[in-house]
Amino acid sequence: MKTNLIRIGAAMSALLVAAPAFAQDLTFWSWRQEDKAAYEQFIDTFEAANPGITVKFETFEAANYNTILSTALAGGTGPDVMMVRAYGGLENVAAAGYLEPLSFETVPALADFAPAALAAESVRADGVVYAVPFASQTQLVIYNKAIFDANGLEEPKSWDELVALSQKLKDAGVFPFANGTATAWQNETVTFGLGSSLMGKDFYNGLMSGETDFTDERFTGALAAVADVAAKYFPDGFIGLDYPSAQQLFASGMAGMFIGGSYELANFKGQNPDIELGVFAAPGKSAEDEKLVGLYFDGGYAANAAGANKEASIKFLNYLASKEFGQAFADTLSNISTVPGVSFNNPLLAEVNELNQHSIPYLMLAHFRFGEPSGSVLIQGEMQKLFAGETTPEAIGEALTTGLAAWYEPFKK
Repeated sequence: MKTNLIRIGAAMSALLVAAPAFAQDLTFWSWRQEDKAAYEQFIDTFEAANPGITVKFETFEAANYNTILSTALAGGTGPDVMMVRAYGGLENVAAAGYLEPLSFETVPALADFAPAALAAESVRADGVVYAVPFASQTQLVIYNKAIFDANGLEEPKSWDELVALSQKLKDAGVFPFANGTATAWQNETVTFGLGSSLMGKDFYNGLMSGETDFTDERFTGALAAVADVAAKYFPDGFIGLDYPSAQQLFASGMAGMFIGGSYELANFKGQNPDIELGVFAAPGKSAEDEKLVGLYFDGGYAANAAGANKEASIKFLNYLASKEFGQAFADTLSNISTVPGVSFNNPLLAEVNELNQHSIPYLMLAHFRFGEPSGSVLIQGEMQKLFAGETTPEAIGEALTTGLAAWYEPFKK
């Protein structure tokens, strides 16, 4: 009897050692409502490997997410872990002290992430990283392969070839592009998804070094070319065509091309599983010009600096920085994970990843959303006026340079 009691006592002691001291319930906030089911699968994997930690995934409407998150963090009721924006959107919450600083010691996998990805989730003043980057997005041209094949079309190598194939689609009774610009941010997408190669890396580098500004002819010339294509090859009344309607126009097979982000690919397949998609970087003026996509980092995963479950939160961030998670993210959500070493089993996603090797940053988001007025707000409003024939590319260049000079140091001189 005594021997049995000793054995039982020993077994109970072992169980007590193996079990966590107390359960930790993490809250995890996001604006990605459409990804809820996928994240719940990811969380199941994490919880199975980390008994005693549970994660509750909560989503909010994307347009109001930043305000909801900032208000909650300021009031001390924010989540343990949260998705945060990149660039200027990240700085707004990090600079206020709401986010836990990360390092290669606390999240070792970060040491292998691309510097540009880490920079998107850092505060410029000190270079401290505050979030694990989760995805990159690519602004390019998506096309319907069946429509291209039916009309004997190939991916264009020059701007003239892009114009010629657009005309051929129009002559065949097909909308060349599905895009509309009634939804303000689509003006920005169209501008850089179509015009990055025309602007070129030399312009981008000169802009960053302060050697030039937005009055540069390489920039204003690109705006003129984009506006000309829109006037001739976007749907009639495209200025009044909103984003969901434009998406539906393309997904239904009524248009040959759509200027947008790589994030559109899964959406179009979801709307029309039979659609066969292709992608290309909108070309420059000549076939010899480097074909560039607009690239940006979409956001990151951060921990609450004032959270009660910080140790568990950091453990969860380490999972979100792992190759295991990155691979599941890419496979499940058809997105370009920023985790190093992830392979892209979806051929279309692999093609996007190849296009990313020739890119410039998606300009206004990556560099000009850190102050007021925002470069995105300026370009969206000015391009809408250009599409309506109410301004000129040169006037836009002046408006951007003058407006951004309010806070962007190189333009103040």
